[in-house]
Amino acid sequence: MSSKILPKFKYHPDPIGTGAFEQGETKTCDCCGMETDIWYESPFYARKTIECLCPECIASGRAAEKFDGTFQDEYSLEKKLAPEKIDELIHRTPGYIGWQQEFWLAHCDDYCAFTGYVGWKEIVEMGLEKEIEETYDKSLNYFELDELKGILYNDGSVQGYLFQCLHCGKHFIYVDCD
Repeated sequence: MSSKILPKFKYHPDPIGTGAFEQGETKTCDCCGMETDIWYESPFYARKTIECLCPECIASGRAAEKFDGTFQDEYSLEKKLAPEKIDELIHRTPGYIGWQQEFWLAHCDDYCAFTGYVGWKEIVEMGLEKEIEETYDKSLNYFELDELKGILYNDGSVQGYLFQCLHCGKHFIYVDCD
């Protein structure tokens, strides 16, 4: 497998850009046994320690089925939605790495797409400051928004995780601390 045939992930559209997958040397996928130059680098919750998973084994659900694992903790979802949406998110979507426990946001009766790691500087640079001010949910994030603006740094002790609704296009952040 190479990057030219990377499967599409509904809830994580740029898994190479976010660092969920690494590219480089050829490795062997623990699930299918095929060689791949792209392998998964984010959380996989299973009893067995897995060293390498290729994108296709994640997208197809084979990895989750074979190792009885998940890529997202079912109890760390903002909402419990339709079973098929939960199944796609936890069994066929690459996760992301959080400081504590990864948490997946939902909007418009679907899970949002994880688009990346952000600090307030990145939010402003993307032109999303006003939108995030409107969609910010203190009950999820524990900080007053004005306080958060001064302490939210990408790769800092307070990390932002940017999500986008697949239906209305609005952006949301979840915040985590080390």
